[in-house]
Amino acid sequence: LAPGVAADIALASSVSDPKALAERVSSTLASAPIDVIVQPASNRKKRLLIADMDSTIIQQECIDELAEFAGKRAEISAITERAMRGELDFEGALKERVGMLKGLPESVLSETFETRIKLTPGARTLVQTMKKFGAYTALVSGGFTYFTNRVAAAAGFDFNDANTLLVHEGALTGEVGMPIRGRAAKEAALLRMSDEQKIPLEETLAIGDGANDLSMLGRAGLGVAFHAKPAVAAAAHARINHSDLTALLYLQGIPQSEFVQ
Repeated sequence: LAPGVAADIALASSVSDPKALAERVSSTLASAPIDVIVQPASNRKKRLLIADMDSTIIQQECIDELAEFAGKRAEISAITERAMRGELDFEGALKERVGMLKGLPESVLSETFETRIKLTPGARTLVQTMKKFGAYTALVSGGFTYFTNRVAAAAGFDFNDANTLLVHEGALTGEVGMPIRGRAAKEAALLRMSDEQKIPLEETLAIGDGANDLSMLGRAGLGVAFHAKPAVAAAAHARINHSDLTALLYLQGIPQSEFVQ
């Protein structure tokens, strides 16, 4: 697939528990930064990509970056971390954190995006290469539409959806539009797009890192935990702990020579 980067190894017989085998091989290779995924060869190339945004397609958590402007980064990022680990109710945690941003000027949104938000290495290559092969691509987030609109445009996603930060007279109100897009909404988005695009679930690929991604990852044909929280990594079909986002192309059998850079 790519010399010195990624390789396919065909197994001589079928595997009853691919995830368990991958974990055993990973344990053997624990001293090396190598990601191992064991999967059936059939339906390997996916036709629908649905991705989380924060700490997945981008390297940051947008609400934590906004918190810097409110002087509350430590407090808000601690809540974010617990929510992504599944220790807190997502909706309640989001409302609490957004409430702490009340009064921030709307201009901090553009400043945050322009100065702090960076695509994760491989993000645009992943999206553009999958689109080259005819896949439909969607960015779904428990974050905010201000950022998903711009990140989706930068990476080339076909669709994006997230929560809405409410603004009044040029300042954040400390409230978020209802209904809140959380764990259930991400799963619903996957099912809806699978139906609308007439793509069977087994031909879908989902990627995320937090607890609110678990249902989406579980329903997709292949759910990948990307540098994820421990509970998410343990539950997902596959996990990427070392590689960048181009790993999702290699696991579909796409060689580096066919990437859209």
